[in-house]
Amino acid sequence: MSALKAAYEVLLEAGGPLHYREITKRVLEKGLWKTSGKTPAATINAQIAVDIIKHRELSKFIRVGKGTFALRGTKPAPKGVTLRSVSKVEKMSFTDAAEKVLLDFGSKKPIHYRQVTKKALELGLISTIGQTPAATMYAQILTEIGRSTKAGRQPRFAKHGKGFVSLTRWLGKGLAFQIEQHNREIRKKLLGSIRKIEPKRFEELAGLLLTALGFNEVEVIGRSGDGGIDVRGTLVVGNAIRTRMAVQVKRWKKNVQAPTVQQVRGSLGTHEQGLIISTSDFSPGARKEAARSDAVPVALMNGEEVVDLLMQNDIGIRRSSHDIVELAETEEEA
Repeated sequence: MSALKAAYEVLLEAGGPLHYREITKRVLEKGLWKTSGKTPAATINAQIAVDIIKHRELSKFIRVGKGTFALRGTKPAPKGVTLRSVSKVEKMSFTDAAEKVLLDFGSKKPIHYRQVTKKALELGLISTIGQTPAATMYAQILTEIGRSTKAGRQPRFAKHGKGFVSLTRWLGKGLAFQIEQHNREIRKKLLGSIRKIEPKRFEELAGLLLTALGFNEVEVIGRSGDGGIDVRGTLVVGNAIRTRMAVQVKRWKKNVQAPTVQQVRGSLGTHEQGLIISTSDFSPGARKEAARSDAVPVALMNGEEVVDLLMQNDIGIRRSSHDIVELAETEEEA
């Protein structure tokens, strides 16, 4: 399995936070991931950190301290239950569980988040070591709404006030539908525009995006003879963890294939991680090659993901807003 999946399995069994060095130790002891790299702990640390930055609140991982990670909404495995058996009974995320509860029991009407949480726990859709699962549920739903809205996507959930939520697919063709249609068209135009810009400008855009994502020392190389690497930068986490990233950008219409992944991996310097940013997508072979367990993993970012991050960071777009007045929720009402 991949380094990221192996880290997930170890944290699932642990049921609590672990330092990335301990995660790596357990991964290797259990034989979940094999690598010929000299710095497996740095690889696992970087993979988890990139996943958190890329997926934010939708990532399965959370950072709880310097170099220390945990999973969202998991609890320790019962005594006598092995890692293998636990992994077969993987729980849903809070938001996926909320969607299922609303679909199965909502009758296309809003439900209070506390009732959503109660039903999700009764059905065994989620498990948590937290003392306030309902608060966690509501926070994750609101976070997903905010993140999707900022990325120009229609959120899965609609907020109705006083703690009630529903699914946006039930809202028909009202204002929310019109906004989503408009933003979808803007997303399409933005993707089309970055596919047409000059290669040099796309390299510069990639450098700007990496800087917005928290990379330091970003350098746009843009010259031949460097093994195809276009941008280099350092991902800094908590002013303590520094991971060098070597990035190749592909302003292509066709899908990126496995040989490109191999080329990037072969161009990596000591202690570097690889990333390919493409305006198109990646073939199944390229994704398989990127996730090889016996080599340094290479992260992949396709055109749709690039557009998501550009919009979330207000790059290449201009936002306009109108005030919609609603009654404020009191703590008792929520």
